[in-house]
Amino acid sequence: MGLQTTAVAVPGTSSSSSGWPVSRGYAWIVFALSFGLLLSDYMSRQVLNAVFPMLKDEWLLTDAKLGSLSGVVALMVGVLAFPLSLVADRWGRVKSLLFAAVTWSLATLGCALAADYDQLFLARLLVGVGEAAYGSVGIAVVLSVFPIVLRATLSGAFIAGGAFGSVLGVSIGGAVAQQFGWRWAFGAMGLFGLVLAAVYGVVVTEKRLRPRAEADTIDDTADDTDGTGTPAAEAAAPRAALRALLPRLFSSVSVISAYVGSGLQLFIAGSLISWLPSFFDRYYDLPTAKAGAAAGVFVLIIGIGMVLGGMASDRISKLVPIRKWDVALTCSLGSLLLLMTAFRLPTGPLQLITLAAGALLTAGSAGPAAAMVANLTPVAISATAFATLTLANSLLGLAPGPAITGAIADRTGLLGALRIVPLVALAAAVAFLIGRRRYDRDLLRITGLGQAAAATDAEPGPTGAETADTQAEPEAPAAKAAEETATDLDRAAGQKEAETTS
Repeated sequence: MGLQTTAVAVPGTSSSSSGWPVSRGYAWIVFALSFGLLLSDYMSRQVLNAVFPMLKDEWLLTDAKLGSLSGVVALMVGVLAFPLSLVADRWGRVKSLLFAAVTWSLATLGCALAADYDQLFLARLLVGVGEAAYGSVGIAVVLSVFPIVLRATLSGAFIAGGAFGSVLGVSIGGAVAQQFGWRWAFGAMGLFGLVLAAVYGVVVTEKRLRPRAEADTIDDTADDTDGTGTPAAEAAAPRAALRALLPRLFSSVSVISAYVGSGLQLFIAGSLISWLPSFFDRYYDLPTAKAGAAAGVFVLIIGIGMVLGGMASDRISKLVPIRKWDVALTCSLGSLLLLMTAFRLPTGPLQLITLAAGALLTAGSAGPAAAMVANLTPVAISATAFATLTLANSLLGLAPGPAITGAIADRTGLLGALRIVPLVALAAAVAFLIGRRRYDRDLLRITGLGQAAAATDAEPGPTGAETADTQAEPEAPAAKAAEETATDLDRAAGQKEAETTS
């Protein structure tokens, strides 16, 4: 769940950090339609969880097979998100988004027509293929039409959109399934996505997304570009620099710990999102519609916890940067204690309250982990770093979580599996603890490398007012991130000095 995004510079934006690249009204239309497709994305992904009980009864499926139907989507998203994002930058973002939306919508309709488990599994795999590029490409389209000062807010809205889409998918899917059957639940989600994709294709075009100034000059420079609107000579140098920086995605123990800890903690969140509808169906005897609605509330709580965890991390670590790790550790150990307790209590209000508290902490480490990855990797490859974090979240957490939980449930029962799953938080906590112990040391070393690179970049190069104006905007986000990292470094050094003096 949760989209990993960052407000990095987006190619094709206005040269003014306070200006609107396109008209204000059109920008908000683009946001509304992109947000609608994001809702469709998660509704198509999560509707399956609402109809688990019906599929189990009709096709006599094991819990392991049910879990694999959910996990295969996250697996495809994790594996394909980065390469498909690169394809989108070359082929065109609007065309890529339309292709993605049509693919996942048609695949969801295919789920409605599936005659057996194998056909449904193939359709779900195609849902994952369609959804793989949407998160990163969709936010890139939105950020390209808004001023820089709004990018953090818009990124946060997209993170919340994933939670809202999951809630709608489980809740509406359950209601439709109970009224008309599980096939209609998939059909409704697929048709909704196709209608939105058609509207998006009519309203949003590559030409209309171009900033005003760029649109006036694009025809004059078309012959000198590399196929993406970037002059070939200017594109070659950044690509070479990017290749040199990529090894730094894994250059420190602390950043690897952030990847691993975040992914392992989301193992629990992915399991809860997939299996709570079945939990309420089996142990609270709720019909499909009510079980989906109840699970939707807890999915929303998980999403709220993800946002609150990031906010708490920012506030608590203002004076002591290393406290980001403390927030992540608290969320891991807190969710372990609360969920282990909740699934051992008898059914009733006390269990639900304890489960809600545990759900709130389950994904709270996502925000701190993303912040730590941003601080420990160069700004120039921040998008790639977040793609790597998304890959870790999918391959370590969201993909295997539902499938492994289902496999355990076949042997111990669903309640027994849900009592075991929270133990993964121990491994996540160990990863966060290792990262915390190495954070100051790694931050000092990485900042030293960054200063050396800056000294190299300071050698004489192209000059002139036109070059300076062209480079002004891309450097702004980098300067801001560098300033934040430098502040973290100063505070870390101050702490070390105080410890030595005492």
